[in-house]
Amino acid sequence: MTVTEGYPSWNQYGISINVGMILRSVKGITIDDDDHETIYFADSSANCIVRRRSNVTKGEVIAGGNGRGNKSNQLHAPTHTVIDKAKNSIIICDSGNRRVLRWSLQNSSEQHIIASNVTCRDIAIDRDGAIYISDHEQCVVTRWKEGESRGKVVAGGNGKGRGLDQLHYPTYLAVDKDYSVYVSDSNNNRVMKWLKNAKEGIVVAGGRGSGAHMKQLNGPNGIFVDQRSNVYVADSLNHRVMRWSDRSRDIWIAVGGYGDGRASHQLFVPEDISIDRQGNFYVIDDGNRRIQKFEFEP
Repeated sequence: MTVTEGYPSWNQYGISINVGMILRSVKGITIDDDDHETIYFADSSANCIVRRRSNVTKGEVIAGGNGRGNKSNQLHAPTHTVIDKAKNSIIICDSGNRRVLRWSLQNSSEQHIIASNVTCRDIAIDRDGAIYISDHEQCVVTRWKEGESRGKVVAGGNGKGRGLDQLHYPTYLAVDKDYSVYVSDSNNNRVMKWLKNAKEGIVVAGGRGSGAHMKQLNGPNGIFVDQRSNVYVADSLNHRVMRWSDRSRDIWIAVGGYGDGRASHQLFVPEDISIDRQGNFYVIDDGNRRIQKFEFEP
């Protein structure tokens, strides 16, 4: 497999990120470019959030890690975290406890419940600090602004289904500068874009049934949207990461796509993705219990 000439490309041989601990069930990943490409990720099985700074070889538990539970120092199967720079905190999708938490980075004893009784799968934050939550049980994405006791529906909310106003097991999220919401509509094998205040979404990736064709997805999960509205998606059951161009509608494989396996150029059920300021790919390679970095090749 080669990347089409003129398109961005990445070294197809990934580098495993050393986090100094055994990974069991790693979920969402976030890159903090302002802090020297510090990585945050959720270890769902270990019930904790881990931070790994670029200048050290060992990750540190910054939330949870005190066994499974719902006490103030505990988490239960967290699936993602995002950084709220303005408030020096992280937002945690504490899935097993059916809640979304704000956890201070200054004082680990300071937590605040943003939303409760939600089957959160992923979270995102926009430039104004509003929190977006994907609820895979209710097949809806809601937006929570500060001080609100209820979230506003911004995607789905019309029952489980395949309609353009519906979702079926939404997983990962992204929000762009225009407040458009991108959702991995996993059981419909598509990624949907919902413009601000839209009543229905637009299919921006997949949507042609499950399969391994270039225009198909199979169990999409993590997504990343760049400044040009190009969509990158972890095509989990095809063991690859796809790039869908917003302008030209060109589609190609960014990394992976060599079958499932443990070799450095292979992936095995990639779960989530992120891209740093230099354009390097980070992939949660869940089936191989590792985090892979694929370097950008300008």
